[in-house]
Amino acid sequence: DVRLVESGGGLAQAGGSLTLSCVVSGITFYDYAVGWFRQAPGKEREGISCIVNEDGTIHYADFVKGRFTISTNNAQSTAYLHLNNLKPEDTAVYYCAATWGRTVEESGGGGGWSSVYWDYWGQGTQVTVGS
Repeated sequence: DVRLVESGGGLAQAGGSLTLSCVVSGITFYDYAVGWFRQAPGKEREGISCIVNEDGTIHYADFVKGRFTISTNNAQSTAYLHLNNLKPEDTAVYYCAATWGRTVEESGGGGGWSSVYWDYWGQGTQVTVGS
């Protein structure tokens, strides 16, 4: 069975840092892309970043502005999202998702990756940033 399990969320202070992890099982990690998304109450889900594991291609949403970094540990089938300089508006449930790397490759440049169908989703981890 395919599982994506997020962890690392919690309470952070404005300006602080937090690292989220996503442990993937049940699929061949190398063949997939992993994406990070977030959703605040009453707002639409938005893509943050994704990485295509096969070649390391990375995409970021424009609102990231250098504050967030995605990475993977392929040996551990784990993806990370390091959040820096957190702001109260970053408060949301953060999700990881997986889809075929090919799907992301075919999505085109810019923010197209966030609009493709993501096959598998984790349960989410809450990030709360105080002010």
